[in-house]
Amino acid sequence: MKLFRHGPPGQEKPGFFRGEVAIDASAFGGDFDERFFASDGLRRFADWLAHDGVRAPRVPDGTRLGPPIARPSKIVCIGLNYRDHARETGAALPAEPIVFLKAPSAFAGPTDDLPLPAGAEKLDYEVELGVVIGKRAKNVRVEEALDHVAGFALHNDYSERAFQIERGGQWVKGKSGDGFAPLGPYLVTRDTFPEFGNVRLWLKVNGETRQDSTTAELIFDVPTLVSYVSRFMTLVPGDVLSTGTPAGVGMGRKPPVYLRAGDVVEYGIAGLGQARQTILESSL
Repeated sequence: MKLFRHGPPGQEKPGFFRGEVAIDASAFGGDFDERFFASDGLRRFADWLAHDGVRAPRVPDGTRLGPPIARPSKIVCIGLNYRDHARETGAALPAEPIVFLKAPSAFAGPTDDLPLPAGAEKLDYEVELGVVIGKRAKNVRVEEALDHVAGFALHNDYSERAFQIERGGQWVKGKSGDGFAPLGPYLVTRDTFPEFGNVRLWLKVNGETRQDSTTAELIFDVPTLVSYVSRFMTLVPGDVLSTGTPAGVGMGRKPPVYLRAGDVVEYGIAGLGQARQTILESSL
């Protein structure tokens, strides 16, 4: 299944794709949130699709798509998790996954504009494979980790490098600006996306390709990451685990090249769709 949410920010309704056609699933009731995933929502939704869903109306063309799930309890990210990115930065491969958090308030839709935070000077992009947790995960074994995954979605881990690296403290300051975690356009359920371990992901700025790699370059794969993170925090249904970015980030260029107002960032993952943000001047 391909699930999405549509409508104005904060008022999104559930939907699904029937082939290439966007269908409104408001009649299902509820939202794609923690309660949905925790209560066997994917199975219930599939049952609804097979019966009432056949009469559901189309979503009008031009309707805004929000993130495909409701705001999660947490967004867990992995740093330096692509071999090509480690080569690019000259860093040694990490012995264990590097884990950090993004604030859930950074959540955004796949085509929402991104205003520069006040004082931002080094805004960077990071196309990533996002994993949506479907079942509570605590101290899970690698062999059982995928049983806790609902599906996958396209994610961009926007980062303000000066806030992240030069201002002291933890990375979260540079990772959590409003709009710094666009997700979607849709969630693809795990049963229909078995190729997640070797898919192409790419990113362009103003039409110039900056990132182009595959998830086969991951140092720590998805089951390993779910298992590892679950040792240190409980992953609850609807949480997002973002698996790291490949080579080509602005910070890694020589000299570094960061995003400015007016830039257009386009990116995608094969099978998970494409997204686009326009960078705007600070709203403050």
